[in-house]
Amino acid sequence: MKRSLLSYLRDPQSGAEFELSVTAQSGAEILEGCLTAPDGTSYPISKGVPRFVPHDDYVENFSFEWTKHRTTQLDSANGSQESEIRFAESLPYPLSDLAGKVVLDVGCGMGRFAEIVLKYGGTVVGIDLSYAVDAAWTNMGQHPNANFVQANVYALPFAPESFDLIYSLGVLHHTPDPRAAFDCLPTLLQPGGVVMTTFYAAYNKAYVAASEFWRWAFRRIPRQRLYTMAHISIPFYYLTRLPKIGKVFSTLLPMSDHRRAEWRVLDTFDWWSPQYQFYFTHPEVFRWYQEQRLTDIVVKGPGISLAGTRPA
Repeated sequence: MKRSLLSYLRDPQSGAEFELSVTAQSGAEILEGCLTAPDGTSYPISKGVPRFVPHDDYVENFSFEWTKHRTTQLDSANGSQESEIRFAESLPYPLSDLAGKVVLDVGCGMGRFAEIVLKYGGTVVGIDLSYAVDAAWTNMGQHPNANFVQANVYALPFAPESFDLIYSLGVLHHTPDPRAAFDCLPTLLQPGGVVMTTFYAAYNKAYVAASEFWRWAFRRIPRQRLYTMAHISIPFYYLTRLPKIGKVFSTLLPMSDHRRAEWRVLDTFDWWSPQYQFYFTHPEVFRWYQEQRLTDIVVKGPGISLAGTRPA
């Protein structure tokens, strides 16, 4: 972490500011140390990451997958602009407007979208409950405008009104209570700041039922074995391309049809392995934004993607 992050950090229990002690540092990056609140509560800094949780709780599958696929979805590693295009789809203003903004990435994974914020001149703080934060720090932790924090979305360690933009794309539906998780975000926005989210869509009932059936069927399979099973998505991709019956295959056994084989395996494991997975409609999530008194609410894409502004 950088010392500049300290101005945003607060004890998630008391809201107090921290005293920083450093035991190892490399350039501007604090690698090891401790954050201590006035009441004596302390949190370690380990491998460049402040840790506000003792373990990865219910998201061990994501710790596993992002360690294995640390660079699969990084545009800089795969030579595409896929993540940039995906991010732009949900952002309610041009990517160039990210310059100078302070951004919170909720559920940052290995930093897929954080890389886009950095590319366009923003400062990003990525949080994740899983050990994906270590993959993200390895990918871009040395960037002067990047920080990563291991924390729980229900107890975020930040001062109110810290961020110009908060986004969580395809993450909150994997929490025990997505609505409660969403409600933790708007107070961290500066007046005029934007929050944007993406959730799985509930409209295709057959797909949702099949997806939930297989997730239930696979729930006791060890992660490594399930990951090996996810490699069936590589040849299965070609079955889904068959005329007429291809759609049936993809509905009965939901698997990724991404054009890159490695990405297909990653996405398929990602769909089969979560402990929690929920689906929503646009009106449901729209009401969440309204009840948080967000304005200028816009529906974006893909899935259930919305963005709203905290009134000035």
